[in-house]
Amino acid sequence: MKQNSRTISVFNRQRRLAVATGPLQEFLHKLSDRLAIEGGFSVVLVSDRAMKQYYSRFAGKNRPTDVLSFPTDEADRVIEPYWGDILISVETADRQKRETLEMELKTLGLHGVLHLLGYDHESDQGEMERLEKQLRVEFGLA
Repeated sequence: MKQNSRTISVFNRQRRLAVATGPLQEFLHKLSDRLAIEGGFSVVLVSDRAMKQYYSRFAGKNRPTDVLSFPTDEADRVIEPYWGDILISVETADRQKRETLEMELKTLGLHGVLHLLGYDHESDQGEMERLEKQLRVEFGLA
């Protein structure tokens, strides 16, 4: 696996469900290679309780969600090629999984990475959705 000047970190900050972070981190490296991402980002696995607090604070919604992305400002990436942070609620991922929790976490990680790169499914006339579907097929997540 080719490594560029990037650090991709996965932190498990929840304790309700057992999660092996290695497969998620390996997937994120492969995804970053595929998308030619220069620089790093972090994924933090959280509980529904923690996600609810973040979603309330940043989106005004008083409930948990599955994934939130916090992109770094473009001007800041000139100084350090760091794309931002992604939060994933493991409990929500577990409830909505179609197959395995591992696959759902990878799917949510993919979604979060696309947001870090500037894609916005609410305003891009389906561009993000098309790319996300294509990548899900390529990585066996469809």
